Amino acid sequence: MFSKGQIVFGVLFAIAFILVLIRMYRKDLKLHKAHFKGVPWVLLAFLGFIGMIVAIKVIFK
Repeated sequence: MFSKGQIVFGVLFAIAFILVLIRMYRKDLKLHKAHFKGVPWVLLAFLGFIGMIVAIKVIFK
């Protein structure tokens, strides 16, 4: 399947990638707060919509 070297590379790459993502997000945090104020409400609406679809599916099954 995968050699030991490929697994080590994959794990190290994933760790490095995640660390870079976190660092860049924290660097841009002030901009995110200024430009994306309503994002939690959009997420809540989306999750509510998915919940309604699941509820309708369960009720009419």
